[in-house]
Amino acid sequence: MTILVTGAAGFIGFHLCKRLIETGKPVIGIDNLNDYYDPDLKRDRISLLKQLSEARGTEFTLIKIDLQDNTALSEAFLAAKPKQVVNLAAQAGVRYSITNPHSYIQSNLVGFSNILESCRAHNINHLIYASSSSVYGGNTSLPFSEKLSVDHPVSLYAATKKANELMAHSYSHLYDLPTTGLRFFTVYGPWGRPDMALFLFTRAILSGEPIQIFNNGQMTRDFTYIDDIIESIVRILDKPPGHNDVFDTNNPDPSSSWAPYKVFNIGNNQPVPLMSYIEAIESKLGIIGQKQFLPMQQGDVARTASDVRLLEEWINFRPTTSISEGISKFVDWYRGYYNC
Repeated sequence: MTILVTGAAGFIGFHLCKRLIETGKPVIGIDNLNDYYDPDLKRDRISLLKQLSEARGTEFTLIKIDLQDNTALSEAFLAAKPKQVVNLAAQAGVRYSITNPHSYIQSNLVGFSNILESCRAHNINHLIYASSSSVYGGNTSLPFSEKLSVDHPVSLYAATKKANELMAHSYSHLYDLPTTGLRFFTVYGPWGRPDMALFLFTRAILSGEPIQIFNNGQMTRDFTYIDDIIESIVRILDKPPGHNDVFDTNNPDPSSSWAPYKVFNIGNNQPVPLMSYIEAIESKLGIIGQKQFLPMQQGDVARTASDVRLLEEWINFRPTTSISEGISKFVDWYRGYYNC
């Protein structure tokens, strides 16, 4: 069964494709290889996937298109004939959405609507798509549960992810398309995004530059290691949601529906203070970094923490990788990749 993965050159998409290839699953990857961050890093990820597919004798094909190009996307679906789709392509980044809102509308809304239409037209068995912990917005009730209202986003990025969940639900209801939304909590690990905290902190410390620490360090995050994210996705792939005939429409549960629709948190369920996270990086590097304390940035939230009970009930798995283990693996990769 061919699996189509959008955002295949991205951080999570690369790791998912790698895992699928290793287990003998044919994969069609889609990516536009844009320059939001270093395209060379994306190309190196793809090169590794191609090498792995040749070594394993497992099909991997990358199609370079933009999800906004509905004609090209439809042709890709027609040629690949996938039965499962994992949509990880998106314009990422909370802070970038403050200054570049148009790119989020085009990628996260227009692009996602094209994905939904292609899934409907080609009778996809299961669509999994990336949502985000950012949808919890102004909520301060911790840990965040999928049963909470998420109607108060504090960034456009978060608003587009909430919109994706609503769009998916409408297709699940109207066209019987099984959809599962995954609210990722601060994903980190080898081959990570250069705009994320771990990458930025490691690079700054090794370069002798100050680390920019927002909200004067008074931040807590539910950092989630990439391997735990991938294990969750792989388990969810073969467990599409079904109809829920006892769904209570008088007291609707936001995490579920009468339609074949689910939303899950994927987080480590062990929130870590930002300063402790930085200390773990310094410990692994053996260097104490310079620190520049700054106020909270627009669109950010002070704390995140995931309630993953629904995830564990669904797939009998919950993320468990410790911060020290995850950071150690990232730093080893970083120093090897950049030869530093």
